[in-house]
Amino acid sequence: MENETESNAPAAPNAQASRDLVGSLQKGLGVLEILANAPDGMTLTEVANEAGLTRAGARRLLLTLVASGYARQEERRFLLSARLLGLARTWMGGAALWHYAEPIMRRISETLGESCSAAVLEGEEVVYVARVAGRRIVSVALNVGTRLPAYCTSMGRILLSDLDTAELTRFLAQAAISAKTERTMTDRAALTEAVVLAGARGYAIVDQELELGLRSIAVPIRDKTGRIAAALNVSTQSARFTCAEMEQTILPLLQAGAREIEDFLALQ
Repeated sequence: MENETESNAPAAPNAQASRDLVGSLQKGLGVLEILANAPDGMTLTEVANEAGLTRAGARRLLLTLVASGYARQEERRFLLSARLLGLARTWMGGAALWHYAEPIMRRISETLGESCSAAVLEGEEVVYVARVAGRRIVSVALNVGTRLPAYCTSMGRILLSDLDTAELTRFLAQAAISAKTERTMTDRAALTEAVVLAGARGYAIVDQELELGLRSIAVPIRDKTGRIAAALNVSTQSARFTCAEMEQTILPLLQAGAREIEDFLALQ
């Protein structure tokens, strides 16, 4: 426990700085850095040795990270989770990026009369980071900060396509998957094929899997390393566009918009 006894003597600068730091947080961040360098995971003993901690101390930190969603445990090994990746991507695609992207998204929305949105992956969900509402009303209420399941949304499937085979298999094995409508794809093998196809095509269409009457199409926004930093989509009523018409009319506009946003990312 910290000694809070007051003294008339001024504290030394280093002593004052030390009192202002949270030691357990420093140790936890150190464990995150260690796991980041071990994509195949590490055992409790390995983490403790690497971090210079007791097994009991390392265990508490690791279980806290698991409980918070930033790590996961597979048998005896601990690995970083997709939530941390989502946090990093959210930071990478910060306010400056979406301030720049808004006029591009607004142009797409106004051209089509439909809503245009952008999202990043966080855990099992996509999180909306930018949105321009269309003139037409859809029943799903969507705003910046809205979370939707990744497996049954066009942006989710595009974002998942950036995972390698092992990561995607783990994601779908652990994800809570249920039918949102009679058209929702819930078979994990079929979902794997849909995500792989989205990656190969460079776009994803989801036809009334989240809500009956709602179709959406999404494309990736890649950072300067080629990784997918976010997804850009247009949602529309099924009566307005067939899937083929979305490919012909909406897809070129989305791809052009994504390229403009990627040009900005390339400068960061």
